[in-house]
Amino acid sequence: MISPLEARVLAAIDDAETINLLTELVRVPSVTAADAESDLQHRCARLLTEAGLDVDLWQLDLDTLRADPRFPGSEAPRTEGYGVVGVTPGEEEPAVVLQGHVDVVPTGDLDKWDERDPWSARITGSTLHGRGACDMKAGVAANIAVVHALRRAGIKLARPLAVHCVVSEEDGGLGAFATMLRGHRGEVAVITEPTSGRVITANAGALTFELGVPGRAAHGSTRFEGVSAFEVFLPVYEAIVRLEAERNRDPDPLFRDNPVPYPISVGTVRTGDWASSVPDLLVAEGRLGVKLDEDPAAARAALENRVAEVCAGHPWLRDNPVRVSWPGGQFASGRLPDGHALTEQIRGAVADITGAGAPPVSAAPYGSDLRLYLDVGGIPSLHYGPGDVRFAHAPREQVDLPEVLDVARALVLLVLRRCGVRR
Repeated sequence: MISPLEARVLAAIDDAETINLLTELVRVPSVTAADAESDLQHRCARLLTEAGLDVDLWQLDLDTLRADPRFPGSEAPRTEGYGVVGVTPGEEEPAVVLQGHVDVVPTGDLDKWDERDPWSARITGSTLHGRGACDMKAGVAANIAVVHALRRAGIKLARPLAVHCVVSEEDGGLGAFATMLRGHRGEVAVITEPTSGRVITANAGALTFELGVPGRAAHGSTRFEGVSAFEVFLPVYEAIVRLEAERNRDPDPLFRDNPVPYPISVGTVRTGDWASSVPDLLVAEGRLGVKLDEDPAAARAALENRVAEVCAGHPWLRDNPVRVSWPGGQFASGRLPDGHALTEQIRGAVADITGAGAPPVSAAPYGSDLRLYLDVGGIPSLHYGPGDVRFAHAPREQVDLPEVLDVARALVLLVLRRCGVRR
């Protein structure tokens, strides 16, 4: 049940201001490691300062972060990055952290976007379109809307609230890792990734892999004198497909609605440099799903062993084995401890706002910053945020604006109930 004080703060959420903020955020082309990513971090720092928070804006020490044995990996070439943390006044550890990443994936084929403009933040009806609208600038906007509503309502929290804005989530989690190493903490964290109306208390991991498949070059007219790297890759790929099926048998019950919680996908294949030559090298890149609670080293070994088995039984690969390497992002899985109070607290807040009952609890098949807040920071964390993840990374990415506003309101209730109000 919503109290009169809670109703007063909820009334202080300015719907038009929140939508305008989201529009501004989406119009910044903050692709991972692009200059605009840093520009947006400075903009977020100003927004949090305007809301009355004490803001820590710092430049990441990339060399030190990369040298740490716990470094989560990265894929995009990067020369700079910034961290942003805002905290409401108070001496105690923040009772709640609201976290979101400002970086987005590249736009892909512009012809797939209306008017060839993925940064338009165009609104049709109740839907806002644009790269990052769903993943996850809607969540960032909801987080910032919370602190502006608190300020507008004249609320002084009994215990602090923190808002974290991070970079580089899309390629490994460098920004979250840096924030944890900076010493920023909290009792609990809500990461406002798009959750399709669910509360996500766990997610699988994802490890980027690369396969180097050797062949032997020859003229295309005498191809039988060579060994096509493309052809010898086929049994390797078929073995990977079988491995995926094996690894997805009897998944954790949290994945009951997901048919393939631990996907293995090959995202890029490059081979050959001349149409009439037999290719002597194929390079395939992909992602390996990590099971809940599985050591990433065990997941790597599963793929490496399967590839080695194929090579051992193949007449060419036996003496010319496939090279397996692990560049880029290395996302371990993460899980909020079973029965943690945060789960029911956010579900109760959502139910009070929507009137539709408590949202279901499940797990997500993708990696995120969750495991860094849990494992490096020791902060019990979950995902709850606006957007349908099926639109993330897709052409014509979009988010439902009433959902953004409902999430902001649910977060207001969570913050008031966990942080308390100074009388």
